[in-house]
Amino acid sequence: MDKTDCGEMMRRIITTTIFAILISSSVAQKRGSFAGGFLRMGTSARAVAMGSAFTAEIDKGFAAYYNPASIVHLKNSQAGFSNHFLMLDRQLMTANISMALPPSAAVGIAWIGAGVDNIDGRNTAGQHTKNLSTSENAYMVSFAQTMLPWLSLGLNVKVLRHQLPVNSMDLTGKGVGMDFGIFVKTKSGANLALMIQDLNSRYQWKTDKIFERGKVYIEQFPTLYRVGSTFDYSNVYITADAGVVMNGGELIGYTARVGAEYKYLDHYYLRGGFGNGRVGVGLGLDWSLFEDMDSRLDYAFTLEGAAGISHVFTYAFSF
Repeated sequence: MDKTDCGEMMRRIITTTIFAILISSSVAQKRGSFAGGFLRMGTSARAVAMGSAFTAEIDKGFAAYYNPASIVHLKNSQAGFSNHFLMLDRQLMTANISMALPPSAAVGIAWIGAGVDNIDGRNTAGQHTKNLSTSENAYMVSFAQTMLPWLSLGLNVKVLRHQLPVNSMDLTGKGVGMDFGIFVKTKSGANLALMIQDLNSRYQWKTDKIFERGKVYIEQFPTLYRVGSTFDYSNVYITADAGVVMNGGELIGYTARVGAEYKYLDHYYLRGGFGNGRVGVGLGLDWSLFEDMDSRLDYAFTLEGAAGISHVFTYAFSF
């Protein structure tokens, strides 16, 4: 690649990054006001550091979350654990395991949990009662099938649960949801993908046991439609995706995310990216524990407006 081509490629990367920042910032706050926000915060530290632009990437830390169709391309069985250290007494943790299902399929199970502790509970007179907490959990089963040597399809089925403290009792919303993914591996080595996240995902609330005139209320999640790609530029690996956010039949925004990873001496990684209204940077390390290069430890630091900073740690290993 000559200097002209390098300059043109760099110009495209910079232009794409600026575009992602403008688009993502404009829609991030609007998306955050809808149900299921914890499922749009990202999972592994590697992905978060790279703007969560992983629609077309195979993430060892949590492949099925970004595209269930990608898990058929994992070379070994994978397990990952992530902990997000957030401000304002918020918590987010994830765990998953994915494995091959010969001859041409793969399965996975996962858990994503979020919550807030130390909420100051008060009665109608304004007097402190007790510290309250709220939590959201998603339990996910994934399945992927290779259709052609270069094409795979995948599906996530999620069981959803949201617990809120109300008066002297807890109010629980329950529901199910799905994700659907298509993953394409090209001859050039680049990946192309399509992901539909939170297809018909919802909470159903029954308030008759809490309130005198309680009723059944449905809280719908927004649905995200994304396309993504990956490619190598010199020693830098680029991931990017873009899409639309729908609330039923209403278009509520656009998304654009981009990330980059630089690999040093085959074991060390430096990362950066922007997506979901956050700027992220991170580090990664591969090493051999029981088998060759079977372990990875990743760290991400993010900055997100009023939500402040966060630290994400992920340990992933293959077996």
